[in-house]
Amino acid sequence: MDLAGRTIAVVGGDEREQEIARLAAGTGAAVRGFGFPWPADGIDGVTHAGSALEAISGADYALFPIPGQAADGALFAPESPVPIYPDAELLRAMNKPATVILGWPNEALSTAAMQLGIEISEYEHDVELMLLRGPAIVEGAIGAIIANTRVTIHNSEVVVVGHGSIGRLLARTLVLLGARVHVAARNPVQRADALCAGCIPHPLEDLAQVAPTTCMVLSTVPHRIVDESILALLPPKSLVMDLAAPPGGIDLAAAERLGHRALWARGLGRRAPITVGASQWQGIARRIAEIESRRRNEG
Repeated sequence: MDLAGRTIAVVGGDEREQEIARLAAGTGAAVRGFGFPWPADGIDGVTHAGSALEAISGADYALFPIPGQAADGALFAPESPVPIYPDAELLRAMNKPATVILGWPNEALSTAAMQLGIEISEYEHDVELMLLRGPAIVEGAIGAIIANTRVTIHNSEVVVVGHGSIGRLLARTLVLLGARVHVAARNPVQRADALCAGCIPHPLEDLAQVAPTTCMVLSTVPHRIVDESILALLPPKSLVMDLAAPPGGIDLAAAERLGHRALWARGLGRRAPITVGASQWQGIARRIAEIESRRRNEG
């Protein structure tokens, strides 16, 4: 893909964005980056901007992180020197027409983009992309489980809430590691698939019955499902880990009050930034190619 003459801003994120920026520069586009860890030797073909506004000014494409936005609207950027808010002031500096590509936007970002005539392309629910990055997320989740428990995964009772792309990979991996895996899912087809993979399926309504027998609850659903009433039924000091994008599927504050080990495991893809960054770029590049083709036809 030849993007000579285009400008791409890579704003926020973590080590994955280093690889995304490097691959974006390989298209011939002018690429500027801000808000993610910057390597000491730089990134070939990428300019390190001094602020998010400097990075995004005149950009045709703004690439924001896939893990989403915090409750206050800030982009996922755990090592940025300042919080990055993709508000109207920031977006107004982009070229026109322009596109923001990210995992998912909150309502404020969607509204600001619409008012400014900026297109938004989401890829949080791109199944192909989720599967490509899934193994790194699952490896990161397994590492977090090991680091935050005093029992083996083998022979443990584990509940995985949700059986989408990531939940399915996670549940199957836990089965292979010898866990007794309960899968709580709304969709009966997903529950049947979980059963075929060696899991014990349950409708979401049965979580209260399963909770007292488990020592780990891992949620992949970005909607509040595991509330305080469920958490109160868990054995003392259980591991409660939310892998979902904001607002998440677990009341982590309640989990902490009840004495459980509560983790919001966002950004697990950074465990293998080159692999996951390259897979994310595949999804991003596909979207850019489609947008460029459409604009040529419209023009």
